[in-house]
Amino acid sequence: MGRRDEIGALIEQVCAERSLACEPTGPHGYAVTLPGTHKLTTVCNLVVGEHALRVEAFVMRAPDERHEQLWAWLLRRNARMYGVAFAIDGSGDVYLTGRVGLAGVTADELDRLLGSVLTYADESFETMLEIGFASAIRREWAWRVSRGESTANLQAFRHLAGPP
Repeated sequence: MGRRDEIGALIEQVCAERSLACEPTGPHGYAVTLPGTHKLTTVCNLVVGEHALRVEAFVMRAPDERHEQLWAWLLRRNARMYGVAFAIDGSGDVYLTGRVGLAGVTADELDRLLGSVLTYADESFETMLEIGFASAIRREWAWRVSRGESTANLQAFRHLAGPP
């Protein structure tokens, strides 16, 4: 059994011990579903390469507005983070990405990395939505109120709706 296979077995073991859904995505890839509070789930892809474990998780689609303000916020946030950092792809979608040398991958380190992805995606999600989608949130709030629909899942953004 090679080092890549050992890391794969470790990923499966850590996920099983923590009751995390983990599905293989290829010979050395895994999709781990992390349950959140603000962002209900974050799927974290773990890819075991020849020399490093790559960590990738989609956080949010490209913002509709205030792109530069969001990018600046993400860069400031990156300075305080462990193991992963916010990044954007060619479409402007936001991800968390990281890379760890295979020699440094242990059960404890894997737990810290998965915890980092969950924490940063979950704690940052509403702020990111507010920066990048405030106008859409306001429109959605007004539409729901005008139709008597529930605004329960928008309560984090109540302050954007204006006076009651």
